[in-house]
Amino acid sequence: MSQIKYYILAFLITLSMFVSAQEDSEEDIDILKMRIENLVTQSNFDNERGDYFNAKDNLEKALTIAQKISDRKSEGEIYTKIAKLQFTVNEHENALVSLTKAAEIQREINDYGNLAMTYNIRGALHASKKEYQTALDYFNSAKTKFEEEDLERFIPEVTLNEAKVNLAIKDYKTAKSLLERTIVLAKKYDQNNILSNALIYSGKTIDKLGNNKLAISMTQEGLEIADANGFIENTNEAYLTLSNIYENEADYKLAHDYLAKHVRLSDSILNIKRENLTPEKRVQYIDAYNAADYEKLKTIIEEQESESSLAKITTILSIALITILSLLTLALYKNNNIRLKSNNMLHEKNDDLIEAMRKAEQASKTKANFLSTVTHELRTPLYAVTGLTNMLLDEDPKEHQIPHLKSLKFSGDYLLTFINDILQINKIEANKVELDPVQFNLKMKVENVVSALNNSALDNNVIMHYEYQKDLPHTFIGDNLKISQILINLIGNSIKFTKDGDIWVRVYSISQNGDDHILRFEIEDNGIGISKEKQDNMFESFSQGSIQINRKYGGTGLGLSIVKGLIEILKGKIYLKSELGKGTTFFFEIPLTYAPEEVKIIKEDYSKNISKLDISNIKILIVEDNKINQMITKKILNKMGLECEIVDNGEAAVEKVRENNYDVVLMDIHMPGISGLEATKIIRTFDKELTIFALTAVTLEDKMHEFDEAGFDDIISKPFKQEDFEKKLYEVLSENEKTTPSV
Repeated sequence: MSQIKYYILAFLITLSMFVSAQEDSEEDIDILKMRIENLVTQSNFDNERGDYFNAKDNLEKALTIAQKISDRKSEGEIYTKIAKLQFTVNEHENALVSLTKAAEIQREINDYGNLAMTYNIRGALHASKKEYQTALDYFNSAKTKFEEEDLERFIPEVTLNEAKVNLAIKDYKTAKSLLERTIVLAKKYDQNNILSNALIYSGKTIDKLGNNKLAISMTQEGLEIADANGFIENTNEAYLTLSNIYENEADYKLAHDYLAKHVRLSDSILNIKRENLTPEKRVQYIDAYNAADYEKLKTIIEEQESESSLAKITTILSIALITILSLLTLALYKNNNIRLKSNNMLHEKNDDLIEAMRKAEQASKTKANFLSTVTHELRTPLYAVTGLTNMLLDEDPKEHQIPHLKSLKFSGDYLLTFINDILQINKIEANKVELDPVQFNLKMKVENVVSALNNSALDNNVIMHYEYQKDLPHTFIGDNLKISQILINLIGNSIKFTKDGDIWVRVYSISQNGDDHILRFEIEDNGIGISKEKQDNMFESFSQGSIQINRKYGGTGLGLSIVKGLIEILKGKIYLKSELGKGTTFFFEIPLTYAPEEVKIIKEDYSKNISKLDISNIKILIVEDNKINQMITKKILNKMGLECEIVDNGEAAVEKVRENNYDVVLMDIHMPGISGLEATKIIRTFDKELTIFALTAVTLEDKMHEFDEAGFDDIISKPFKQEDFEKKLYEVLSENEKTTPSV
């Protein structure tokens, strides 16, 4: 019986020990998993500090534990992290082996989230080796897996890498689309580093697609995020990108400034945080990584040969010291080389930019001279066309001739408008348009524009609607002429492209600070509309919807470009909303200041005023080499009751003025022999009181100082408007009448 009790007791003790061992084993597994997590976390910290040796050592320890407890998921994750580290230190073949092992495990256990990360790293590895198609395949696989696993927050890094590859193979449209998606997702998940990088690379891509202004805006936004968060590598990339964009824009000063910032930051990055590594610094830390590996090997040898002689130890230490000194020398040498290369590049770029700036200035002067010459050559015969047409219409033409004359007048007016548009564009581009703020009645101004264009609208069976905010003041201070020009262009544009429809013109305030308002103007129509692909280019010069639209509706394609330029001068902005076949709405917003009192301006009728003057003894000299222009100018003056004499060159004009007393001289500028400028300078040496008008087709502002220096009193541009001509003559003749003593 005692024997049986003994066996029972032994069995119970054994069972208790087995249960206790099982519990201890389960507790040990949990502890080992925590140990794996701690080692991986420590590895991440080491990696961020650039201590790659310890990072790799901790990952290898974590891998050993994971294999010991058969934790396959952790094993796959660790292989992925080891591969990423090996890729960082340029051990591409080892990284490929680690990625292959990671992918096998992750596919085996269906760990598709981590498999996607593995694919992303493998894509980056192939991209670094310029195996672009393979890289794109892996990025696509990674993206698909993340989407299937509902891990959208990891997709921005993949699409960013994918965009960089497409940029490298010059597929700019695909790169742009990928970067737009990256920006949206990075903002959604507050991933500022990826967002900054994506914005900067969007700048690079959009610059390649030709939209330099948008490229600058995107890059600047990326630079601001990088500066705010201390992403130094992104800041450095932004500087280089902006330098290249501004060079393409021919803004060589800003290109030079950003290039200098890039070079300085490239220099200083070598001494900043280790996580912000340039390729040169990475070489130094990779060498340090190899040196640490060497130190580990040396320690193992020393432990195995603990009884070695002192000479052996001294030799090993000497080798280590020589290795470290060699690495330091190499690092200093590379650092010095990069500085020299950067400085040389800066000097070369600076020389190129200076030369490019010189050529740009020369091209600008050539363009101005060309425009001046072409304008004169076009306006001079146009003066004859419009002048003769008006004369023939005033001389009771035959009934069947009137339509032809009106068609001729229309063509002349169209050509004059086209020339004036080109000149206006040139002035805007050259920043030569100045503001002329006055007090005016805005409500009445818009009403007048709408009323003036109403006849054109009725011709197209279009009804005009005008809405002015009820509580909005009527009088403001601003450049009312430019506002009128903007409205005339936009409303005229709507009339042109609307048939049997309606146009609405609305004015209202969208914000107010005291007397300062931001006013919004809307011009809405239900005409033919504009397609989405054409809307981006609508404000560019010579841009219309299509060749068919150009042929059907006519126009120069300059109106909207002028509008945009004028609105920018007024410190405003313009945008549009349109749908093909349903109509278009243009919005523009400008700042205006309320003026409490309205100043009424009475418009004078100068033609009646001239008839009231005593013009019986008025003598006018016309200096003009073109026979047709001589005849037209003389007819206009005779119609006003004024007598005149004509000479056809500058020398004769000087002699005539010496021998006679004239009240006014109308001096052409371009003539054979001495020019009108030279003739006027000579006349001013002996007669400083005579009124001399420059009668010329040249109207560019950069020529005005020449007229002032020559001694002209005013300029009458050809072809001139009758009322403008009458006003200038009246002002001179009325002043002469006041100063002439009565007999």
